Amino acid sequence: MTFELLLSVLGTLFSPPMLALITLGTFAGIVVGALPGLSATMAIALMIPVTFTMDALSGIVLLIAIYAGSMFGGSVPAILLHTPGTPSAAATAIDGYQLTRKGQGGLALGIAAIASATGGTLSALALLLIAPPLAQVSLFFSAPEYFLIAVFGLSIIAGVVDGPIIKALAAGVFGLLVGTVGIDVFTGFNRFTFGITELQGGISLVPAMIGLFSMSQVLIQLEPGNEPTHQTTGPSTLGRILPTRAQLKSVRGAIFGGSAIGMGVGVLPGAGGEIGSWVAYNEAKRFSKNRSEFGKGSLEGVAAPEAANNGVTGGAMIPLMTLGIPANIATAVLLGGFLIQGLTPGRSLFTQQAELTYSIIFGFVIANIVMGVLAISSARYLALISRVSPRVITPLIIGLSVVGSYAINNSLFDVWVMLAFGLLGYLARKGGFHPAPIVLGMLLGPIAEQGFRQTMTLARVAGQDVASFIVSRPPSLVLIAIIVLAFGGPIIAKAWRSWRRPAVKPTG
Repeated sequence: MTFELLLSVLGTLFSPPMLALITLGTFAGIVVGALPGLSATMAIALMIPVTFTMDALSGIVLLIAIYAGSMFGGSVPAILLHTPGTPSAAATAIDGYQLTRKGQGGLALGIAAIASATGGTLSALALLLIAPPLAQVSLFFSAPEYFLIAVFGLSIIAGVVDGPIIKALAAGVFGLLVGTVGIDVFTGFNRFTFGITELQGGISLVPAMIGLFSMSQVLIQLEPGNEPTHQTTGPSTLGRILPTRAQLKSVRGAIFGGSAIGMGVGVLPGAGGEIGSWVAYNEAKRFSKNRSEFGKGSLEGVAAPEAANNGVTGGAMIPLMTLGIPANIATAVLLGGFLIQGLTPGRSLFTQQAELTYSIIFGFVIANIVMGVLAISSARYLALISRVSPRVITPLIIGLSVVGSYAINNSLFDVWVMLAFGLLGYLARKGGFHPAPIVLGMLLGPIAEQGFRQTMTLARVAGQDVASFIVSRPPSLVLIAIIVLAFGGPIIAKAWRSWRRPAVKPTG
C-alpha cells in the first residue's frame, strides 16, 4: 500500500458525510444488538436494500459498521437484564449481571465497551495486514480453484449451525437448488422458471435473506407463548462508567487474550462470536489470578468474551474478502452485500479495486473506534433500549422487511418472494432446519457451478478429463486436502475422543 493511496483513503473516510455514515451505522448496530431477539445477521439483511442507492464504498462501510456495533449491543441487556441481546453475549451475562446486582452495571458496560472496541480494532488491523498477502496467493487461482473454494465453503454447512448434520446438509442442498433458478448463462435456457418472467433473473437474494432471517423470526415470536420477555424496570443505578487505571490494568490480559482468541476463531469457517466468547471466557478464567471471582462479578469475565466476539468480526472478514468464503452467518449475508454492489471477493479487490478495498478496511477500523466512543458516552441511555416492548419491535421489523424488499427493484414480486421465504424459514425452524445453510447454498452454488463448467471447458481444451486436470494443479491439491480435512476432521476428532475415553466398568 503506497503513501499516496493511504492519503487518498484517509481523505475519503474522514470526510464529514462518511464519518456521519459510519457513526449512524455503528449506532444502529448497537441499538439492534441491544434489542433481545434481534441479531447482527438480521440487521445486515434488513439494511442491504438501503445500500442500493449508495455507492459501493458507502454501502459496504454502512453494513460493516452495523456488524461491528451490533456485536457490542448484545452485551447491554446481557449485563443489565441477564438477557443476551445476541448469542455471542451469553458468556458476558454471567459476570456482567452479577456486577449490575452489585450496583456496578455502568462499570461493566464501560469495560465491555473498551474491550469490544479493542478487540474489533485489533481484528480490523489484522485484516489489513493478513488479507493482502492472502490475496496475492489467490493470483495463482483459476476456474478449478474457485470451484474447489466454493465446495470448501459448502463443506462448512455441517458446522455452521448446531443440530443434526443431515438436516444442515439437506438445507444446503435446497439452497443449491434455489441457486439454479433462472436463465442458464452458458446455454441461455430457462431453468425452473415455470413461465414466470420475474424468475428469469433468478431468486432475488436480498428478499430471500430478509425472509429467512427476519420474517421467520417474527412468525416464531408471534406464536402464543413465544413472545420475548422484557422488563419495564431496570437497575436503580448504573454507577460509574469509566474504569480506573488499576481496573484497566487488571483486565488488560483478558482483553488482549480475548482479542487474539476471537481473531483466530473468526477465521475458522463455521465458528462465530458465540464460540469465541466462550473459549475466551474459559481461558481468562483458567489463567486469572482471581479465578474465584468468576461467576460472582469478575471484570475479566466481562472483558474477555466481549473482546473475543468483536475480535471475531475482523477474523471472519479475512476469508470473506480474500477468498469469498463466509466464515459465519453474518459474513454470509455480508457476501451478498458485496456481490450486489458488484464486488467479487478475491484478488481483484486488492489489485483492480485497491483504493475501495483499503477504504473498506480502514472504515472498519474507524467503525470500531466510534463504537467504543458511542458505547461509553451513551451507556446510561442504552439501558433504556433493552426495555423496549416486543409489541413495538415486531411491527417495525415487518414494515422494514416489506419496504426493503420492494425497494430493491420497485417490484411487488420481491415482496412475495420475501414472504414466501419467510414462511419457508419459519417451517424450516419448526422442523429443526436452520436457514443459514440455505443462504450458503444460494450464495456459493452458482459460483461452484460456474467454476466447474469452466473447468470442464479448460480440461477439454487441454485434452484431459476433469479429475486429471484438477489434480495436475498444485493449488487445487492444497484445496482438496483442506476440503478432506473439513469433512473428515470432525469425524476423526470424535473417533479419537471415543478411543481415548476410558471404558466405564460396570458396578455391582
